[in-house]
Amino acid sequence: MSNIRSNEVSFGSARFQRLSERQSQKLYWATLQVLERTGVRVYEQEALDLLKKGGASITDGNRVRIPSALVEKALSTAPKRVTLYDRKGNPAMPVEGHRSFFGSGSDCLNIIDHRSDERRKAVLQDVVDGITLCDALPNIDFVMCMFLPSDVKQAVLDRYEMEVMLNYTTKPIIFVTTEFSGCVDAVEMAEIVVGGAEALRRKPFVAPYINVTTGLIHNEDAVQKLLYMAEKGLPTTYIPSTQGGATAPVTLAGAMVVAQAGVMAGLVMSQLKREGTPFIMPGWGGNMLDMRTTVQPYADPDKRAMVLDYGHYLGLPMFALAGVSDSKMVDQQAAAEAAMTLMTDALAGGNIVHDLGYLESGLTGSLVQLTICDEILNWLEHFVKGVDVSDEALGLDLIDEIGPDGFYLEHDHTFDNFRDRWYPELFERNNYDGWLADGGKTLAERAADKVNKILANHKPEPLPDDIAAAVHAVVQRAEDAE
Repeated sequence: MSNIRSNEVSFGSARFQRLSERQSQKLYWATLQVLERTGVRVYEQEALDLLKKGGASITDGNRVRIPSALVEKALSTAPKRVTLYDRKGNPAMPVEGHRSFFGSGSDCLNIIDHRSDERRKAVLQDVVDGITLCDALPNIDFVMCMFLPSDVKQAVLDRYEMEVMLNYTTKPIIFVTTEFSGCVDAVEMAEIVVGGAEALRRKPFVAPYINVTTGLIHNEDAVQKLLYMAEKGLPTTYIPSTQGGATAPVTLAGAMVVAQAGVMAGLVMSQLKREGTPFIMPGWGGNMLDMRTTVQPYADPDKRAMVLDYGHYLGLPMFALAGVSDSKMVDQQAAAEAAMTLMTDALAGGNIVHDLGYLESGLTGSLVQLTICDEILNWLEHFVKGVDVSDEALGLDLIDEIGPDGFYLEHDHTFDNFRDRWYPELFERNNYDGWLADGGKTLAERAADKVNKILANHKPEPLPDDIAAAVHAVVQRAEDAE
């Protein structure tokens, strides 16, 4: 697993910070002002009752103005550290500080087929292949479904996705559901796997990705999911879908304040439902529309790092995104944007970093691109961990022993230490003739070969037959109800 920790290792490490503490404080105060003065709309009755009882002001039926004291209290009760476990109950992701974990994304309508390079609609087998690949890739820490399968009943596709993730990996799962009932079914399936609700609460290996309409509009379905997860005592993300220039100011700071007002409203609701509920905030600000195309770009520099600094200021675990590209295929742009976004989030200390393998602004996914991201993470892990400058590493006695005319290649010290350097698997270092002799393949072609090899040979640890049958029964029940 990647386990990248910026600024938190024995020898010191690289770290990037875009916001000063004073800037973060100003953004926080602005967020509190929006919540107190402008307020948010909440379209869920239980949440409205909780907010009113907690001291919020409600006018016009569902316009909620939240006093700063409620936000401050919620920040004090939400855990600053969340641990996600694997399917077998082992701690896999201690989400804290500047510690980073990486995984795939969800809900891509299309796939770039790794065998043909064809862009086509995704099917359920693509979800299976994506989860199998994630299970095998060593630097992928958690999984999401990656694709929306077009060949199953659309009303219950989220149940099929959850079933595949439970069956084809032991890594932690971030799931997405199209409606509240799907969230309930997903949690039920996870409880079946670990032996009940209490077992899942003690060692959660799943968490939902909850999208909210905007920072200032909280739709019923999203809030129902939020309160349900709080009732269960399970960790949850809460992501307002704010767009700078459309549903928020076009300025970075303005879009971020609107988005974070929504995040803090969600935090307050979760803590009013159950104090101590693990809450994971988004590590990016309001998404910015490209005013030339009206596309919402994923790899733009504007959303990078700034909110991660703000999240560290608040002390909350963060759900971030990287390894993404707005390119339509696995090309130079895709590799460059994936590398830049992964490096930014690793250096700024994003915690749960998703969407690796995304192309076309999240409309298309690629297993080849995901595999390239895994190689980039391997590079980043070596880069971020810092440099050993201990006496042993300096080797002054060795330098004196060999002297100006000596040669280090045959010395035991070289043999004992050369493996500590970084050696790529996919990135090419050979000379031109050696590269041609090896087939003269591009990075994308080499990554596709690796994907094919993994899918042909990797066998994820399956669920026991009786557990798999019980999980499928939940899927079948939902399908029969449609």
